[in-house]
Amino acid sequence: MLEALGLEYHYQHGKKIVFPEIEIERGQRLLISGFSGCGKTTLLSLIAGALKLQAGDIKFDGINYSTMSSLLLDKFRADHIGYIFQTLNLIPFLSVSENIALGIRFSQSRKSRVDNLNQEIERLVDSLGLDKEALNTPVSRLSVGQQQRVAVARALLGKPDLILADEPTSALDSDTTKKFLHEVMETFDSTKQAIIMVSHDASIAPYFDTVVDLNKYYA
Repeated sequence: MLEALGLEYHYQHGKKIVFPEIEIERGQRLLISGFSGCGKTTLLSLIAGALKLQAGDIKFDGINYSTMSSLLLDKFRADHIGYIFQTLNLIPFLSVSENIALGIRFSQSRKSRVDNLNQEIERLVDSLGLDKEALNTPVSRLSVGQQQRVAVARALLGKPDLILADEPTSALDSDTTKKFLHEVMETFDSTKQAIIMVSHDASIAPYFDTVVDLNKYYA
């Protein structure tokens, strides 16, 4: 499904990171761990195509999307990748339902996988432990934990092939983190989707099939 080979990144302050090879198939759950500043978010941004590749190749089902034009890359991302941002990137004045629906706004492919938008949004929020009565509530009125779940539902809507999650549990306590991860892993489609999550919290490793520790590659 996804191969990221020979990736390197040179920071403006002179630091260079040579990343390990990343390979993941549908149904797999990969955790990229390491201390803050070791390059976790940089690696995820490279895989997402949000940062320009300086070395190496990234292929999805054999397609090298790292060489695509900006226009084609935007369409590719919208069709195949659901991204859970560390800062969530929710629109505060929009409702829960409206924020989740943004997940398929720019992808005809993902839209085609949703037969009934309202029913699918209700299914996702229910699976993630959100109250359906909150669907029409502006997300600015939700707790951080609830907002995290809205961001996950937006990423999962339309079943993109790959879920990328950047420190989604960073603002949650230990008990809430465990509940949150259990809900996420139960909700994503293990037959058709893969998930790559980055986190500094090594205690969440049991939720994943494979763990890549970037501390080993940061010198």
